[in-house]
Amino acid sequence: MIYFSSLRLYHNIFLITTIFKGISYNDTGDLMKVLFVHKKLILVLLIVISIIILLSFSTFYIYTAVATAVSPQSQVISDDLKNEISHLVNGSEKIAYLTFDDGPNPSVTPKVLDILKQENVKTTFFVIGKHVCSYPEIVKRAYEEGHYIANHGYSHNNDILYKSKDSFIDEIRKTDLAIGKAIGIENYCSHIFRFPNGFMAPAYKTAKKKSAEYLSEIDYTYVDWNSLNNDSMKKYSSTQLLANLKQSIKNRNTLVVLMHDTKDVSDSSTALK
Repeated sequence: MIYFSSLRLYHNIFLITTIFKGISYNDTGDLMKVLFVHKKLILVLLIVISIIILLSFSTFYIYTAVATAVSPQSQVISDDLKNEISHLVNGSEKIAYLTFDDGPNPSVTPKVLDILKQENVKTTFFVIGKHVCSYPEIVKRAYEEGHYIANHGYSHNNDILYKSKDSFIDEIRKTDLAIGKAIGIENYCSHIFRFPNGFMAPAYKTAKKKSAEYLSEIDYTYVDWNSLNNDSMKKYSSTQLLANLKQSIKNRNTLVVLMHDTKDVSDSSTALK
């Protein structure tokens, strides 16, 4: 959204500049006549430019403020922002957030990154810490290409994750440490966690409720999803994956789409284009 607002501003200024470039003047007298004839047009254009600039900077500020508030260099995010993130799945805005879980994977994640780069789309990767340690260069590339690197735990093992409060927090901090080392940011904190199998799933429900409180203590929040292509359920073709996604988005506005940048079952990279 930040990039869109900036480009919209430049695009409108370019169109207006093009209008003036199309006017040629032979001498100063002709210029004065043209200016007189087009006095009202020029005034209107100046007003339009002013409105565009004000609106564009306003939009830019709103989305920049949100992005800054979730900066991995920041150790604190507001309670309002935590609440906004955790309730994205209930949003009314017509927007889709793409998310990929369980990576990085050396054969799938680079293909996903290639497609996202070609389409100029940004996503959030919920990475597993032990995989980050194995493939730090992939995480570094994702980060440098503008994607958000979020936390999915170190082991993706529920028995370890929910063993105790200390174990839960250690899983998150070890993953942040691995991410920070991969991308070159000391004391990295993603602030956003996704529970393995989702907070909404009935398994480990009591442990998850307690863990949500632990997240708040370390300045974290969590987000689930409300649409998916079922790439982790069984082997599907790219056409079937897309059909599954279309079925899951019915009667929804804001979409938080779950996919996986692995090929344990189905390969979602085949359905991105």
